[in-house]
Parts: sequence; structure tokens; C-alpha cells
Amino acid sequence: MKEETYKISGMHCAACATRIERVLNRDEAIEEATVNLVMEKATVKYNPKQISRDTIFQKIAHIGFEAHQIEDNDTDTLSDDKALKKQKFKFIISAIFALPLLYTMFAHFSFLSFVPVPQFMMSPWFQLILATPVQFVLGAQFYVGAWRALKNKSANMDVLVAMGTSAAYFYSIYLMIVHLGHEGHEGHIPLYFETSAVLITFILLGKYFEKRAKGHASEAIKKLAALQVKEATVERNGKMVHVAVDQVQVGEIICVKSGSYIPLDAEIIEGATTVNEAMITGESLPVDKHIGDSVIGSTLNETNFIKAKVTNVGEDLVLNQIIKVVEEAQTKKPHIQRLADQISNIFVPVVVGTALFSFLLWYFVLIPFDFTRALEIFIAVIVIACPCALGLATPTSIMVGSGRAAEAGILFKSAESLEQTRQIDTIVFDKTGTLTTGIPEVIEVIELEKSPGIASYIKSLEVQSEHPLSKALVRYFNDAKTVGVQNYETHIGNGISGEVNGLSIQIGSMSFLATHAPVTQSMKAQQYELESKGATVIGVRINQHIVMMIALRDEPKDKVKESILQLRQHYNIVMLSGDSETTVNAIANDLGIETIYAGVKPNQKAEVIEKLQDEGKKVMMVGDGINDAPSLTQSDIGVAMGSGTDIAIESADVALVHNHVSQIPEVLKMSELTMKNIKQNLFFAFCYNMIGIPIAALGFLAPWLAGTAMAFSSVSVVLNALRLKHVQK
Repeated sequence: MKEETYKISGMHCAACATRIERVLNRDEAIEEATVNLVMEKATVKYNPKQISRDTIFQKIAHIGFEAHQIEDNDTDTLSDDKALKKQKFKFIISAIFALPLLYTMFAHFSFLSFVPVPQFMMSPWFQLILATPVQFVLGAQFYVGAWRALKNKSANMDVLVAMGTSAAYFYSIYLMIVHLGHEGHEGHIPLYFETSAVLITFILLGKYFEKRAKGHASEAIKKLAALQVKEATVERNGKMVHVAVDQVQVGEIICVKSGSYIPLDAEIIEGATTVNEAMITGESLPVDKHIGDSVIGSTLNETNFIKAKVTNVGEDLVLNQIIKVVEEAQTKKPHIQRLADQISNIFVPVVVGTALFSFLLWYFVLIPFDFTRALEIFIAVIVIACPCALGLATPTSIMVGSGRAAEAGILFKSAESLEQTRQIDTIVFDKTGTLTTGIPEVIEVIELEKSPGIASYIKSLEVQSEHPLSKALVRYFNDAKTVGVQNYETHIGNGISGEVNGLSIQIGSMSFLATHAPVTQSMKAQQYELESKGATVIGVRINQHIVMMIALRDEPKDKVKESILQLRQHYNIVMLSGDSETTVNAIANDLGIETIYAGVKPNQKAEVIEKLQDEGKKVMMVGDGINDAPSLTQSDIGVAMGSGTDIAIESADVALVHNHVSQIPEVLKMSELTMKNIKQNLFFAFCYNMIGIPIAALGFLAPWLAGTAMAFSSVSVVLNALRLKHVQK
């Protein structure tokens, strides 16, 4: 199966989106099609051997809409900006024509007789000239949409708008002709041109606010895209040239200096280095890279110059995959939206039937043969019942909520994950790289032999290295003075060496030092004891003697303890790790976590999650990479730290760009607030229709007031959803 996302134009309400889904899902070659009204996008999963993209586009075109492939985010953004400006322009022009007509309504009410209304404004010809371009030029989109819907034997908001405004407009034409024919002069005629013009103007205003909401959500995606490295140094014709990353092709050779960010995914062909992949994998400790190893775009090359062959560009880059995750979350629908769509799909025919029944009841029973009054009732019911608010209730909240979460570095993979996260009662944390910093600190120093000046020697060598262990040592021996070092050398994956004041100095792993100096049983016992505390042990050799052992440990991240204590108030907290029970217990005691599973292999982590689920718990798993993929998939909600690798993103439901446990409360908070916002919107939309339709049917609502209420109901839903943008990070 192949999954693609297309841009859809021509949709105006939830019924439009539902109709596209129904037509596409009817085809056996299409596994699933979902359409997001607010984002104006469709995601289609289909079998390319049975149906082509062009055929899908033809199916969409046949029912009156236009689909096209999204080439890149920039083009898409420009298109959205253009559409927003166009919608604003249409509203302004419509308002210019409609406001004079709205002003004439003062003459319809005796209690407003003190407001002067020029006689020329009451002329039917003046009103006709103003109302006609609004009805047929600015309002043409509603006629086009209505025709497409009716042609496909369905009804949508366009049908309601076209029916209501056309009834008011053409009935005014009828009254104008009859009156002028009988009287021979203009006089005062009770026309309804202002009703149709004002209705269309308010609906255009609602459309403008809808598009603005979409633009606000897309800002989050723009910020993510800004993280991408913009320029690469490429080797071409024996020279190094600087080019934009989008001009680099797969297979080209890129050159990356020490301390620079790697622009694209690639494979090392020359040199060896250490790379900080924290942004992508969530593991702060750098990874040793040699010829043949892969490096990920936007990660930091810390130590040496390398050359690498590009393996991925464009959409295949990790950052672009993250952007895709955000867009999919805004496109796919949670269960609660599917319910709203089903209701909207049958709502329009019911409304038309209700409006016709109201017209007949008033015309034949309540006020017999008063066509004008019956028509007013018909128009009011048609207009106030437009299901705009209902169609916007869920997708607008999902769009703004997921966009706001993305700004905070929280990437919900789907709308379902945004909906279901609030149901969690148990949170399972992987230890290494998730609860701990990945940045080692010196916790103990054992001096094996007296060696004057050793602190100075260590700092002098380590200050030349960018390795995190070296930085930790420099921080620890900060007060020591530096001296000159000769023959400095980096031994990738083992340590460093050099000569200071004629002494041969070597700093690195105990196994590395053992090749040049004896390691006693006492040293081994001390090493074992330190390692049992979760520490990394390195030694210092001067000439032929190991004179010092230094223990460094990956300590818990800042504020992790506070986050755990905050979560413990409402959730069961569990730590899961492949480390020894002693090491896991040490960290668990520091953080206040009572339940632990230690010595668990990667393939056993999913079994632990399943065991908890069998006990009736709703489990969130928080992990940081490939080893956690099975458990992330097994859990009810999987959270990948540091935005995860490709596999982690694919396995998880949520990714955390900033790689910190303190974001977990925010994940839960955004889910809770977004679902609360959706329920508020749906409640308002349903109540609005349930209250508004009877009021209009009973004759207590003039058509222009019905149009105003309908437009502002949509605007209110959008504004309520936009409140999510102000949630504190």
C-alpha cells in the first residue's frame, strides 16, 4: 500500500469532506481515505497496482473538487497565504457593497426613525445594483458548490446558502417588478436585498477566520522546518563548493568540519569522528563514527573533519519526516470527529426538510397565504442551520492543538494519539537517555599513586578534545593550570594520549590502558564497584603506571525529579531498563520511583508493557530509540524522546523534539485541553442548532439576524480553538 497526501480545493463544509471520503473509500483499491476540511488536505492509502494517482484525482474532480499533489512546504505556504489574502479581499469588497444595504434596515423599524436614511438608498434600483455583484460575483462560489453537490445527489452548506440568499434576492426582484408595474413609480418597497447581501458578507467573514486559523497552525510547521541546515559543502570536480541543501543529490560527497552540523543524511567515506545525535536519537552521549557508518542530517560533528556520501535528501530527511508527522496529526481524524462528520452528512437534508415544513406550516396554517412571512421563516431556518460550526468544531481544535504542541516540541503523530493520551493511567520510562542526561559528570576520583601535577596534566590533554567525557574532566579539574602538550593523539573509542614535560600520558578506558600498563586485581575490584553504581570508569597512565581511576556517571536530567513527583500525583510511574538492578535502583531511589524492571532486554520490554495492560492499565511508554521500538508499539501511547530515529517515530505515537521528561506533563496537558476544547465546540455547535432552528421556525428570528448568528457561530468555534495557542509551555 502507498500513502499520499493531496491538496483539495473547493470544499466549504463537513459534508464536502465526507462526500470525498465516501466516494474514495467506495473503491476497493483504496484502503483508507481521510479528508481534513480545515487543512484542505486528503490522505489516501491505496494500492498503486490497482489504481493510479490520476484516477484518484479524476474521482475527486468528478464530484466537483480539485486535487493536486503537494510539491513542497514552501509552495504550499505561499498558496495558503494567497488564498487568505483573496478571502480577505472578497470579504472587504462584499462589505463595501453590503454596508449601505444594512444601513437601510434602520428605515424598517419605527423605533429607529430618528436615524436619517437618504431616500436614494431606499430606491430598489440602488439596492439591486449593490446586491447583484455580491449575489453572483462574490457569492458565485456558493452556486458552484451547490451545483456540484446536487449533481452528485448530495447536499452541503453551499446548498443552504444558495437557497437562502437566492430566495431573498429573487423574491425582492419579484416584489420590485410587481410594485413598479402596479404603481408606476418606485415608492417604498419592502425588499430583502440586504438580507442576501449581508448573509453572504458574514459567511465570507467566517471563511476568512477559518483560513486564518489554518495559517496560525502552520506556523508550528514553519518553525520545525527552520531547524534544517540550509547549506552544505560539497566536493565537485576536486573543489569544495558551498551550495543550498536542496541542490545536493544522493551520492554526492559532502565535507563536514569539526564543530559543524551535518547537513544531510550520509555515509562516512573518509575520516573518523564522534557525532552528537541528541537532537535526533535522544542519546546525548556522542557516537563514534568510522568509515562505512551512517550519520544523520542536522546532527553535530564534534571532533574531526569527515567526508561522507549523501544517502537521503528532501522528504526522506528526518526533520522532514517530523514535519510530515505534524501534518498527518492535523489531517487524520479521531473517533469524535468521525461522529461529528456522520451527523453533518445527514444534517443538511434534515434542515432543508425542516425549512420546507416551516414554510408550508406558516403559509397554509399559521398565517394563510402570506408568502412574504412564510419565505422569511424559510430563509431564517435555512441560514441559521448551516452546519459550519459543527464541521469546524473538531478539525480546528485538532489543528491548533497539535500546532501549539509542535511549537512546544511535542509532535503528535495522529489525531487519535492526541485524543487517547488523556486516558493514560500508567507511565513507563526507559532509563538511559530518557531520565538521565547522557552527559557524564565526575562522581568519584581514586588516586592510586601520588603524582604531583596530575590535575594539570589531565586538563591539558582533555581541553583539546570535544568528547563529553573530556568536557566532564575539564569541568572537574577547572582550577588546574594548563601546560604545553606534545604529540597529542585521539584514539577513537578508547581515549587520548600525549607528552607533557617529557612524561608519556594516556587517558582512557581501563582496557585501553591495560595494553601499556598492568591492571591489578585491586584495580579491577574498584572498577567493578564503581561500575555497579552505574558509573563509567577511566584511568590515567603516566609512563608505565596507572596512577588514577575516575568514575563518571550519567546523572538524572535537571527537573526530572520534579516532573516525576508531579506525575506521581495522578499516574503510576514505572522505570524499565536493561541495566543491572543495582544501577537502576540507584537512579530510581534518587527520583522517587518505586516500581522498577531491571535487566530487561529490548525484546522483553514489550512483554512488560503487555503484562501491565493485562492488569487493566492504560500504559504510556517513554523511550529513546530503536531498542524501545517494540515496547513503544505495544503501549497504548508510545512517546519517543529526542524526536526519535526513523524506527522510533514509526513506532511511537508522540515524539519529543527537546528530549526532556519535563515535556510529559505537557503532553498529557495538551491532550486534555484539546479534547476539552473539542467538546466545548461540539456542545456549542449542537446547542446553537438545537436552539436556533426552533426559534427561526417559530418566526422570532429575521433572516439577516439568522445569518449573523450563523456566521458568528463559526467564528466563535474558531476563536475558541485558537485559545489553545495561548497555553503556557
